[in-house]
Amino acid sequence: MAKITIIGSGYVGLVTGTCLAEVGNHVLCLDVDPAKIAMLQAGGIPIYEPGLEEMVKRNVAAGRLSFTTDVAASVAFGDIQFIAVGTPPDEDGSADLQYVLAAARNIGQHMDGYKVIVDKSTVPVGTADKVNAAIAATLAARGVSIDYSVVSNPEFLKEGAAIEDFMKPDRIVVGAGDERAIDMMRRLYAPFQRNHERILFMDVRSAELTKYAANAMLATRISFMNELANLAETLGADIELVRKGIGSDPRIGYHFLYPGTGYGGSCFPKDVKALVATGRDNGHAMRVLTAVEAANDAQKLRLVEKVVARFGADLTGRRFALWGLAFKPNTDDMREAPSRVIVDELTRRGAQVVAFDPVAMHEASRTMADIAGFAFADDMMSPLHGADALLIATEWKAFRSPDFSELKRLLLQPLIFDGRNMYDPAWLRAQGFDYRAIGR
Repeated sequence: MAKITIIGSGYVGLVTGTCLAEVGNHVLCLDVDPAKIAMLQAGGIPIYEPGLEEMVKRNVAAGRLSFTTDVAASVAFGDIQFIAVGTPPDEDGSADLQYVLAAARNIGQHMDGYKVIVDKSTVPVGTADKVNAAIAATLAARGVSIDYSVVSNPEFLKEGAAIEDFMKPDRIVVGAGDERAIDMMRRLYAPFQRNHERILFMDVRSAELTKYAANAMLATRISFMNELANLAETLGADIELVRKGIGSDPRIGYHFLYPGTGYGGSCFPKDVKALVATGRDNGHAMRVLTAVEAANDAQKLRLVEKVVARFGADLTGRRFALWGLAFKPNTDDMREAPSRVIVDELTRRGAQVVAFDPVAMHEASRTMADIAGFAFADDMMSPLHGADALLIATEWKAFRSPDFSELKRLLLQPLIFDGRNMYDPAWLRAQGFDYRAIGR
């Protein structure tokens, strides 16, 4: 059993703290947002992640998980201090480290014994050096000398499957430079690798780069497939058959080869930008990733381009139903969601859009409620009443097998623009639908 402090109770921090508590550790989660901490203390959670709310309640009830806004108390509590605060992009795309460094200074201000400080936030190469310098400067200002170690331990959590990813990881990357910290991290993660060794120890800078490299590679696969899908449409090929053909090669595999309306979320867009910025700052032009980003920006407009091709550039008087708002299923995360680009462009052209999402409605209402011509629906079928077409932006399971006869009855015309390739084109067309997907 270890005593662990998690600084930042957002997505990464809350999942990390709860999963570490689940295996018997005592965890204190800190956040400077009193409303968030009050919600957590009352039994709620500020994010949607399947299974997380029940796990939080279970560990709070067991006395292993607690929450605070008291910085001094949080530093005193944990022998291991995880920094899991946000690193939003600056105007130039680089990661903003102000919250990471503020957390480091707080640790330096209040620590009174050895601590392992773990960078869990996604941070650029060299951040551990800056965290180390911030703590050292704060300790020097206090006039004290206290040992500590700074470790990089990037997260590899998929939104919607984060608990499974944490509890049964395919790898645990730890960048550390001294044996004391390595031993503490090895013991901390021992419960998660009982079947076989999953932990990869490396130098700190390699660990920092590994996180960016992983997300950049996955983003590249997505943009690559989207580019191929657009070409497949022009050539009269079916991208789903192409996907199966190349995915069967074990050197390529099937993961992240699904074409669609582009990637979004809190990780891929931000991390690609940050890695491009890191390359630029160090004299390396990241040409592939620059193209990945440009392709993704264009892909978010792909469905709108199909709508315009069918109805014309002026969409005044048109009304569209939209299924899906979150950037992917099993999350309420609206950050960089393609749906936002789709709604903005359709309404800019004069259309009305009525949307439904099984989970993300509340989150979407915070940022999209003021868009003229845009409205939310209480269920998935009501937006179809009198709509010119149905657009699909998120592949929720609830959308997989709708009542197509009812869908056909409600729409003004049986027209579907599917940004996630959810249905069989031949079957739908046999039912009388005009079905327009991505690369099919």
